[in-house]
Amino acid sequence: MNNKKIKRFLPLKSRFSYFTFCFVLLVFLLVSIILSIFIGSVNIKGDWIFKIISNNILNQDYFHVVWPKASESIVWNIRLPRVLLSVLVGSGLSLSGIAMQALTKNSLADPYILGISSGASSGAVATIMFGCFSFLSSYSTMIGAFIGAVTAIILTFKFSCIRGRITSTQLVLSGIAVSALFSALTNLMIFKENSSDKIRTALFWMTGSLGGTRWSYIGYVGVLFIICTILLLVLHKALDALLLGDATAITLGVNIRVLKIIIIILCTLLTGSIVSVSGVIGFVGLIIPHITRTFVGSSHRRLMPASILLGALFLIWSDVFARVIVSPEELPIGVVTAFIGAPFFLWLLRKSSYTFGGSR
Repeated sequence: MNNKKIKRFLPLKSRFSYFTFCFVLLVFLLVSIILSIFIGSVNIKGDWIFKIISNNILNQDYFHVVWPKASESIVWNIRLPRVLLSVLVGSGLSLSGIAMQALTKNSLADPYILGISSGASSGAVATIMFGCFSFLSSYSTMIGAFIGAVTAIILTFKFSCIRGRITSTQLVLSGIAVSALFSALTNLMIFKENSSDKIRTALFWMTGSLGGTRWSYIGYVGVLFIICTILLLVLHKALDALLLGDATAITLGVNIRVLKIIIIILCTLLTGSIVSVSGVIGFVGLIIPHITRTFVGSSHRRLMPASILLGALFLIWSDVFARVIVSPEELPIGVVTAFIGAPFFLWLLRKSSYTFGGSR
């Protein structure tokens, strides 16, 4: 590779360049949020959208209501919460992916590597098929998915802990086994079901969807996202040390057993809450950390904020494509992220200049 190509993929070094990069991402993110509210199968005037949001935020009719009630419902109850949830989901999956890659020291790790997605799928499908938690109405699937995710991570953690130690290899292998177990259980439930409507709902949920988003979902995921983000940012030096290997981290004064438990708990809470409201959306937590590293390097202090912004940006536009590409129908968002993410990730892996944790 010639010097020009190598230079193109060097991470941003200076503080000015890093903050400029993050500022540009933030501006693009804000513009994308606004544009995505305007885009949909139903055309709504731009000034109406602004006035509807303003009236609802101020909780009074500051602007005279001249729009149909249906337009207000579409903007305030459907589009805006959906866009905000896509920001949280994209950011959360990216952040969880970074933590999982540091925990396992595996550049191919993602938020679902510990069986979280398979457990959540089983919980959600059981709720859809058998009516579990039906007394919770529309929240039943969310609760079932979260319980499934927590159950899966408990099993993974139990099997990976050998003589009081948690090794990265054992953690990954346990996650693969637990994931296979729950995937088999999910497929069995679908195979035994006779209702095509329930099967369609389950399959659509398993490939991810932000349809049916409620404002309560924003608060639920948002609180957990803020807590997990703050704690992981505080642990940025420990995460850097973990990438150097367990032995090196110990010599640097890191209690790796406690650190690994904290990471597992935080990623379980974050990913479990996300999967419970959006279904399984692949590739976000895998490719976004890799893309961000090519610009800002592997330091978690710089990597996590930039990945949060880029992940949100990526999922907003993935959701827009999912909504409009077969309008008035809707594609599962996981299909869109896979079509975009898989080829890009394969291309990224072919770049010899890409590094993970300081090693080629």
